[in-house]
Amino acid sequence: MQNHVTRRKFLGSTTVAGAGLAVGLPQITRGAEAAAKPAALGGSKAFSGSFPGWPVVEAAEEEAVLATLRSKHWYRGSGKNVARFEDAYQQLTGARHALATASGTAALTTALGALHVGPGDEVITTPYTFVATYNVIVLNYALPIFVDVDPESFQIDADKIEAAITPQTKALLPVHIAGSPADLDKILAIGQRHKLPVIEDACQAHLGEWRGRKVGTLGLAGCFSFQASKNLNSGEGGAVLTNDDQFADACYHFHTQGQAKKVTGASFSYAGTRGSNLRLCEFQGGLLLAQMTRVVAQTQRRTENAQYLTQLLREIPGITPAKLYPGTTRSAYHLYMFRYDPERFARLPRAKFLAALGKEGVGASGGYGPMHRGAYVANLAQDPHFLKVYGEKRMQTWLEQTRNCPQNDRVCEQAVWFTQNMLLGPRTDMDQIAEAIRKIQKYAAELV
Repeated sequence: MQNHVTRRKFLGSTTVAGAGLAVGLPQITRGAEAAAKPAALGGSKAFSGSFPGWPVVEAAEEEAVLATLRSKHWYRGSGKNVARFEDAYQQLTGARHALATASGTAALTTALGALHVGPGDEVITTPYTFVATYNVIVLNYALPIFVDVDPESFQIDADKIEAAITPQTKALLPVHIAGSPADLDKILAIGQRHKLPVIEDACQAHLGEWRGRKVGTLGLAGCFSFQASKNLNSGEGGAVLTNDDQFADACYHFHTQGQAKKVTGASFSYAGTRGSNLRLCEFQGGLLLAQMTRVVAQTQRRTENAQYLTQLLREIPGITPAKLYPGTTRSAYHLYMFRYDPERFARLPRAKFLAALGKEGVGASGGYGPMHRGAYVANLAQDPHFLKVYGEKRMQTWLEQTRNCPQNDRVCEQAVWFTQNMLLGPRTDMDQIAEAIRKIQKYAAELV
């Protein structure tokens, strides 16, 4: 272990100071020199173990599924798992109401449906997000208005939101990307000034906190995902949090075909003007109750490892961990994100950097592509329904505005992601991740 630590410190010294042997370090042998090389150049892996698997499945999950199966109460209203989960999630987050849904997309759809978002409306959001955030807006035949990102944080740039507001703006939909809060002080203030509801897309942000309060509880509503990769998961699933009684009722009606609340039996009393079936099932409710027994401890482990990894990576020129805003009490770290500058790595392209990391045993990705420039979004300008509602001139103007997100372009070119399960192991895993990056930097010219 001592030799390993000494070699890591040696690599860090040569990276920062320039080249050559650091003063006071013993001369290394040819064998040690070879071992210090990146695995892509024939050296040994910096990380030879394996990161924790995901999801975690133990006896509690098995018992929950079997108990639900044998009960024959499989759907919401028949069994009690979903209601129990809603109560538990409400208590965990401090929200007044929690409504379980079939997915994170369903949670967002429910919130926008309860707001009566529709044709002619605009919803302000970020281009650096999973496509579901975009989809739920256009499914209502509203226009998504992309506001460029703050490259330091990867979050929507709150200072640019106000300029995007028009008389047609119906809601603000910030995303707490990677589980880190967007700048909620500024966003909530803008919403209040313009009398616009703030719907927090907190799908990646389970137990993230802003000034001591759980994200998803500060705006009118917060939407969460329990999809298989998420920090709290049931394969698929989601939830809407709100502290507004009236909005909670509207969300409930919308997510269950417009039906009024009922305790038992069928209800054929309806509220609102439209609805859908976006309910969570009893199997998922049971799984979530089991998964919740670990979520607090897992969140704490991710936080500790992420903070330590940030200390290590900040010492490596060309590696810039994502900034957390001052109001952030806790990031959920669904993803660990940093920006990679190839100029500090002998112009090694990001793709080759990621490949070299993979050979070190450290899997990583480049994250989201520039959705705002892709064909999927651009084709909306030719959609016959949108042309009927907005007209060709407005759709062309919208397309030009949508493509004008230069900071998002930059982030999409520089981003590197680690997944949340990589933060669940021992602290030594973080040392080895940093060692892998140092090795790649030291030999970057050869890797080019």
